[in-house]
Amino acid sequence: MDVKEMLRRLHESPFEEIVVRAPHSGVARFVLTELGAQVSGPSGTWREKPGTAIVRLEREGAVRPVCAPQKGEVIALATDKDGVFVQAGEELARIRYFLTKEEVLDRILREALHLFCAPEKGKYYFTAEVDTKVKAKGSRSVRVEEGMELFILSRMKRETTLRYSGPSGIVYAVYFEGGESVDAGAPLIGVCAESELSTIEDVVARVQSEWEEV
Repeated sequence: MDVKEMLRRLHESPFEEIVVRAPHSGVARFVLTELGAQVSGPSGTWREKPGTAIVRLEREGAVRPVCAPQKGEVIALATDKDGVFVQAGEELARIRYFLTKEEVLDRILREALHLFCAPEKGKYYFTAEVDTKVKAKGSRSVRVEEGMELFILSRMKRETTLRYSGPSGIVYAVYFEGGESVDAGAPLIGVCAESELSTIEDVVARVQSEWEEV
């Protein structure tokens, strides 16, 4: 992975497009009608406050707002469907969301590192020896090798040891919190080959100092 090339591409297109679809069928009544409008996403401690209303769907006398799932700029509106009965899943709008510095770093690292993922849903912990080292010196003090006992998986009152599988290297990123449930396929750690460490740290430093958020 050429992380510097990836960084260049992200600089050229520092955003992602989010499609807003009808969650259910109903008659669409557009609240927003102009492109370029700035919208906000959910807010509050538990994201209990909805984002900007884009459309209202009317069905059987009930009206339900369809709100922006993320902040950004509205770049497309299906206003030709205003007053029209739409089906669940139909596209109603598109939002251009500009990536934050932390999101850019996360994307680069997930592409550049070897991700070791959860084989099944459950609660994951580092083994006692590894956990002690992580708490004392940080995850990057841990070097992993094929077959190394690395995690304890707790599931349905059963604990099993999970061995690491992948290339040797250091644990550059940790993607889970001990005791929290992790879905199958979700990354647990990101491993960096020692020969690539300086390159990764150079790119991280560049993002930290040069990336301008919109």
